[in-house]
Amino acid sequence: MRLVFHGHACIEVQLNNGTVLLVDPWIVGNPQSDIDLNFQCDAILVTHGHQHHSGDMITLSQRNHAPIIGMGELVYYAEQHGAPAGHAMDLGGQWQFDFGTIKTTHAQHSSSLIVDGQPIYMGEACGFLIMADHQIIYIAGDTSNYGDMTLFGKAYDIDVAVLPIGDNYTMGPKAAASAAQRVQARFVIPVHYNTFPDIQQDPRAFATLLPAGMVKVLNPGDQFDLPNQSPQ
Repeated sequence: MRLVFHGHACIEVQLNNGTVLLVDPWIVGNPQSDIDLNFQCDAILVTHGHQHHSGDMITLSQRNHAPIIGMGELVYYAEQHGAPAGHAMDLGGQWQFDFGTIKTTHAQHSSSLIVDGQPIYMGEACGFLIMADHQIIYIAGDTSNYGDMTLFGKAYDIDVAVLPIGDNYTMGPKAAASAAQRVQARFVIPVHYNTFPDIQQDPRAFATLLPAGMVKVLNPGDQFDLPNQSPQ
């Protein structure tokens, strides 16, 4: 399995069989993005409705005939605006897809999309546990550090946690370090920082808050290859 960072909170998950999942596809207007709307993917996961996470989900879904996976209200909105049939979920739910299993997790955050100057409710914010290739990836989404993350760490052998560190809208570096310890991930990839003036952070300083080698700081376009795991 390979993870590729595409700026802000956009993460590509490449599975061993060639399946490509894209999480939080904000490309147009993203000053960090290294990809364009010709990006090819098989499914699109969206943690919440804010434009800098969901911005290009409909266009990419249409161009790739790729289902959007997320909260019911968000998937319904996308379908009503031209996206092909997606897969609606809700908090705590789990579903077995052809490529693996996805479980939704709580995220302490809001979720709306501004349309014609008005916020449209897009369901609850969420995170994802992606279980495929005998690996588990925890995409926290935009969230604070909260106690139930400890339960994730006890229930799942998490290989990589993708955590926001920008502060102001999400948890900051110290809280994210605590969250990493709660979920007991082998590796951590920080996201959601330095895109805007009010989320400026130093990811290298964040890395010093956790054991050496645990934090993988990725620039847009950088990839992180997970070692193959054998079935338990």
